[in-house]
Amino acid sequence: MNTKENIPTVPLSRFIKHSLDILKNPLPFHHQNFEAQGDVFRLKIGFKNSVIFIRDAAFAEYVLQKNQKNYTKSKIQTKDLVKYVGKGLLTSEGAHWKKQRKLIQPSFHKKQLANLLDSIKNAIEAEYNKIIPNEVIDIFPILNDLAFQTVVKSLFSSAVNQKDINRLQYITEQAQQMLVKELRQPYLGWWFNLGGDIQKHIDLTNEARQILKRIVNERRASQSKADDLLDMLLEARYEDGTTMEEEQLIDEILILFTAGHETTSNALTFTMQLLALHPEWQDKIYNERLALQRDDDDLMALVTQSRVCQQVLEEAMRLYPPAYFIDRVNKTDDTFNGMNFEAGSNLLFSVYEIHRHPKLWDDPDTFLPERFNEGGRKFSSQYFPFGAGPRKCIGNNFAMYEMIIAVSELISKFKIHSEFDAIGITPLITLKPKNAFLKFEKRL
Repeated sequence: MNTKENIPTVPLSRFIKHSLDILKNPLPFHHQNFEAQGDVFRLKIGFKNSVIFIRDAAFAEYVLQKNQKNYTKSKIQTKDLVKYVGKGLLTSEGAHWKKQRKLIQPSFHKKQLANLLDSIKNAIEAEYNKIIPNEVIDIFPILNDLAFQTVVKSLFSSAVNQKDINRLQYITEQAQQMLVKELRQPYLGWWFNLGGDIQKHIDLTNEARQILKRIVNERRASQSKADDLLDMLLEARYEDGTTMEEEQLIDEILILFTAGHETTSNALTFTMQLLALHPEWQDKIYNERLALQRDDDDLMALVTQSRVCQQVLEEAMRLYPPAYFIDRVNKTDDTFNGMNFEAGSNLLFSVYEIHRHPKLWDDPDTFLPERFNEGGRKFSSQYFPFGAGPRKCIGNNFAMYEMIIAVSELISKFKIHSEFDAIGITPLITLKPKNAFLKFEKRL
């Protein structure tokens, strides 16, 4: 079976010609190719290497759900990311992944998450105290700290000091930046190794692991219960009754830091920018919150019944999906829609393009939260903010609850005004915001 026969191919010369633009922002280059070649094309990135780019939602559904057993994640996650975060849920495959998923899944059940909502809200309120009314500020750093603090407080309650939190956040973000360099400039891999850059960041990761081990050992020694995620992970049992070994536990915690804070801070920032451009939706969220608080002051009730707030978040993640690409490699030869794919083909699904495909969405580039008035399930075959199938993000409910509280709390305190020309993006491992300058007017 040969992929070269029936898939449009973008030559290596075009890739090299646009390499500097791709380094800054690859999305316009990919969009041009999709428009010229169709919803599936093959990009030569070397004399022997190529990547197949896809914006066909049906193909994504086929790979992620219907035939998911024939597909695995690419080496970007199963090898490149592993050296910085270990073999946790995000980076593992096969039997090991299944074993870990089954063990950890109950910790993210809605009933368990209910115990974390107060900690989440407290972490959010503490970060919002940094906002100075009527001054122009870049909201991303605040929301980035907010998301990291939320993960830390949910994991460890109050059993971690601010110095450790700051160091863990620094190391997590430094490792991600190094990985971006490796992925965007693979031709400099020899230099990163020779110059010691990679080893430097591995050493940083080892420092983070030592901090986390100390926190875990202190919790075990205290024999106290905090009903946080750490307690849930420590108490989780495999089928044979054993618990996670220490190194595996640290791997999973590092994954939660990496996957749990950056995507959330990105999504929240884009949401705040969109709300600044569409103040009528601020009013709708504010009025909904007032109505809900009149009926019930329970935090879980507020989270699960904030329909308008959820619509806004879902539309924001449609336009600006933090995980804007999903990668897979087929184990054996496969065929879809008349196209043949050799075993070992590198497939890259552009969630960003699928979410804006004119054949799938009315007014695809327009912010229309009302399209989600029946919930996201209506679009389950074309909407993948948290992935799809068995590998769908285990923390999707945690993230939605956190973001609903974050948006609702901010809108209850402030009116948001835009101080930017247009929403900017920086596509790295995740889709990051750029120049998110806003002004916050305190509500009377």
